[in-house]
Amino acid sequence: MTTRLRVVIADDHRVMLDTLVRLLSREFDVVAAVSDGLAAVKKAAELKPDLLVLDIAMPGLNGIAAARAALAEGSTAHIVFVTNMRDREFVDGSLALGDVGFVVKDRLIADLLPAAHHVLAGQAFVSPSVSRLTDR
Repeated sequence: MTTRLRVVIADDHRVMLDTLVRLLSREFDVVAAVSDGLAAVKKAAELKPDLLVLDIAMPGLNGIAAARAALAEGSTAHIVFVTNMRDREFVDGSLALGDVGFVVKDRLIADLLPAAHHVLAGQAFVSPSVSRLTDR
């Protein structure tokens, strides 16, 4: 029997959180689904997931800050960000954390699982509709 990799998801919109759980549950064991960055950091420390899937724009602690906090607390989880934002500052801010995924929500069905597989293999992933923003 193969052990499925463990995922913690954070998104402050309930419908999106449910969608993320449904999509990721196809291939992963979703061990927590929370609605803010602080809860994501707490669950990352408690559950030691293989993957964190974080909305960038959340009240309190946004996804990028939550990822930084989780990593600072010793999490070894790989990270995929999901967002509606396509601004260069958010792409650059997320990619500054290393080999992460950056998935725009309107490409969620097509890009979420490939992004997860890329980051788990140590490769960055940016949704094709925004990848041109990262070209210098």
